[in-house]
This record gives sequence, structure tokens and C-alpha cells, in this order.
Amino acid sequence: MNRRRFLAAGSTLALAACAAPGVAPKTASGMAAVNGTKLYYEVAGSGEPVVLVHAFTLDTRMWDDQFTVLARDFRVIRYDARGFGKSALPVPGEAYSNADDLAALLDHLDVRRAHVVGLSMGGRFALDYAVTYPDGLRSLVVVDGVVGGWQWSREWLAAYAPIVEAGRRRDAAQAKSLWLGLPLFAMARSQPPVGARLKQMVDDYSGWHFVNQNPERAVSPPAVARLGAIRAPTLVLVGERDLPDFQRMSERLEREIPGARRATIAGAGHMANMEAPEAVNKALGGFLNRG
Repeated sequence: MNRRRFLAAGSTLALAACAAPGVAPKTASGMAAVNGTKLYYEVAGSGEPVVLVHAFTLDTRMWDDQFTVLARDFRVIRYDARGFGKSALPVPGEAYSNADDLAALLDHLDVRRAHVVGLSMGGRFALDYAVTYPDGLRSLVVVDGVVGGWQWSREWLAAYAPIVEAGRRRDAAQAKSLWLGLPLFAMARSQPPVGARLKQMVDDYSGWHFVNQNPERAVSPPAVARLGAIRAPTLVLVGERDLPDFQRMSERLEREIPGARRATIAGAGHMANMEAPEAVNKALGGFLNRG
């Protein structure tokens, strides 16, 4: 183990030693210089590593209801993907891969195999990681997830078109406002505390992906064509009231990933982990602690 990895591992052990029964595990944070960028991350707890991957326009804060709870039993890592939260922005014209970024972050933290949990865009990153780095996966959880290579419905494309137009005008504020107003977030908006948290994160988001050509390098072939190759235990969660595209994607994941289990989160929409945290935490705990 090199010195950097030794120090990272030592920090985790120190955190575990300080965590007393009934006391929330202490959180360490840092900025990982990997793949020519800087990724912000937070770590809490000890045990098998669990990585939480956030949704589009959001950041680590969307996992507040899961982070400390899971850290009672696991070493939990959450991070801001490139261009979101406190992480560095992409550089126009410089290709990158979110799956490679996740792999590099885990290597930075001396994690060889992790449980990977992703919601929406984070689900796409998790699936891309699963098909690109199968040996780095203990298990996979996809919540209201996007599947790379998915053919979106006319209804979704029509709803998203005004956001694309605002981006072309380089009007990030309008794009973010239209994004928050989508039916996608109707259930979150119906719960004022959840809606307020969601709006705060979107307000804080730079809007970079709306107004720039994202040089992200797509996984090829896309994950949608490689689901049958995923061998890790897989749980698919979907909000009962999420949009039809996400319902169909969850059904596709259950059907094509060998042994995948699918569960519906009653009463929840797209942001199931924020809208129904207790139900999602119960599902995650049961799956991750299955032995």
C-alpha cells in the first residue's frame, strides 16, 4: 500500500474508533485530484464500502437522509460528480468518463470493491461503472435510474425541449427554473421541506451542463445493451408515481439483469430517497445487510 492509500485507510480507521454507540459517525471530507479533475467527497462509518451517486443538477446533500443512517453499518462515501456541487467543472473539449472518475475516486480512497447506489443520473453512472468495472462491484442499487442508451419517449423529449432551448441561449437561470418545474419533480414539490431542499441544490448548481457541450465519453456499447452481463446482486427501486420512462427503465433492469429484484416505493415520485426516506432506507438496509 502506498503512502497516500495508507493515510486514507488510517483516516477511516480513526473515524471508526471515534464513533460511539448511539452517536452519529464522524464525517471526513476531502478533494480527490484524479483523472485531471478534482472531486469533492465525504466519508463516514466503517465496514464494507457503500458509494452514493447523486442525480442531475444535485449534489451530495440529496443523500442527507441516507448518509448517516447507512454509516452505522458501512463505510459510506458520497461525492459530487464532475461539474456538480463542489467538484471541478469539465473542461470543454477534454473527454472524460464518469465511470472512470468513480473508479479513480475509489482507488484514491483505497476501495477495491463497493456497493454502488445511484439515483436518476447517478443510476446511469452506477450502471456504466457496473459494465466497465465489474470486478469493482459488490452490489448495485439503482433508484429511479437512467439507463445509458435509453430511447426516451416523445413525451419526455417534448417536456425537456424548452430546457434545451434555454441552454442554447446560454440562459442557465431559465434552464434551471424550467428543470425544477418539470412533472418529474411534482411529488417533491408537493412536500414543501423536500421541495425547498431540492430548490436549494438546483439554485447552487452552476448550470454548466445546460449551457455547454458536455465532453463526457459515453460507454460503448451503452449499458442498455449490456445489462445481461451484470453479475453483481442488484436491487432496482422506483417511485410509485415516477414518470413512465423511469417505470419502463426499472422494468427493463429487472428483466435483463440476472437475478435483479425490483421494488416500488409507495407514494413516491422521482426523488424517492428524499420523498420517502424511511421506505428507501429500509429497502437499502435489507438489501445491503442481506449477508
